[in-house]
Amino acid sequence: MIYGVIGDIHSNGDALTAILDEMRQEHVDNVLCVGDIVGYAAEPAECIDLIRESACAVVAGNHDYAVVGKFPVNYFNADARSAALWTVDRLSGGALDFLKNLPLMEKLPGITLVHGSLHRPEFFDYITTIIEAGLAFDQLETPVCFYGHTHVPLGILLADGKISVDTGNVFDLSKAEKALINVGSVGQPRDWDIRGAYALYDTEKKIVKIHRVKYDINSAANKIYSAGLPRFNALRLAGR
Repeated sequence: MIYGVIGDIHSNGDALTAILDEMRQEHVDNVLCVGDIVGYAAEPAECIDLIRESACAVVAGNHDYAVVGKFPVNYFNADARSAALWTVDRLSGGALDFLKNLPLMEKLPGITLVHGSLHRPEFFDYITTIIEAGLAFDQLETPVCFYGHTHVPLGILLADGKISVDTGNVFDLSKAEKALINVGSVGQPRDWDIRGAYALYDTEKKIVKIHRVKYDINSAANKIYSAGLPRFNALRLAGR
């Protein structure tokens, strides 16, 4: 089975379309999403439609829940808060219901999905330290957990009782008892690589590869400007 795992799309329809197109070329069997479909950019409805058509399992991100009142928008910075409030008025009742009903965690055969950490997923905590990774591993009941939230691809592996961090783009899960894999961000990468990111997981080979995909950044940025959203939301697409 080949899984394509995406997250942190943030209403960037240009990036999402490019990545879904590449997944088809890679003969992906199923698409999984670790949340934050909306927020920041200008095509929330379009991105929700694409995810509903393409993904077999989706969990909620903090921006998804903020739009439907299930996470306090006051926790966001001003630019993120403005985008969340703007997004509410651009979604149909069906799209809002879809976001509202997303689970915090999803478990598939051999795979767990969550947006932030498995430790207190409702708080959308970040995994930025070995201690935080250990808390997530304590809750992990499958060999691998895919997550997002930081917008930075990363592999955290547990082997022989020790936790190691891999900042590369290929992760061999056969050497680990458990693994936490951050799939990066489709629509707003924050690791100085402006291409959209997603993970490709081969369950037979037990290999996860982070793929990067070029897309029309100018198109996505111009849509943000035209919508009257904060300029910074567009500028950061180009790493500014």
